[in-house]
Amino acid sequence: MRLSYPANIKIVKVPCTGRVDVIHVMKAFESGIDGVCLIGCLEGDCHFLTGNIRARKRVAYLKEILNECGIGEGRIAMYNLSAAEAHKFAEVARNMTEKIRELGPNPAKKT
Repeated sequence: MRLSYPANIKIVKVPCTGRVDVIHVMKAFESGIDGVCLIGCLEGDCHFLTGNIRARKRVAYLKEILNECGIGEGRIAMYNLSAAEAHKFAEVARNMTEKIRELGPNPAKKT
């Protein structure tokens, strides 16, 4: 079964969401990315034990930073999904894209 998600989404695969550091996300926003959505395994089901919990804490911290910078916390989100929930992934991708479209372009984007 092939599920479609918006073509403007770029997927960056990492071994674990716990490997995504604050600096990586901030550099993405600095380069002009309009939004970031981390999708990791279900809490309590992480192969690396606590990676997704660390990632959730980082996302909360990033939301604070993005608010202080004037970019806004609505441009970052984290979801926990099972690998078997492809339909839910496609739904999250569509919802995140629509949310970012409503927010407009990244105010930090270089013109």
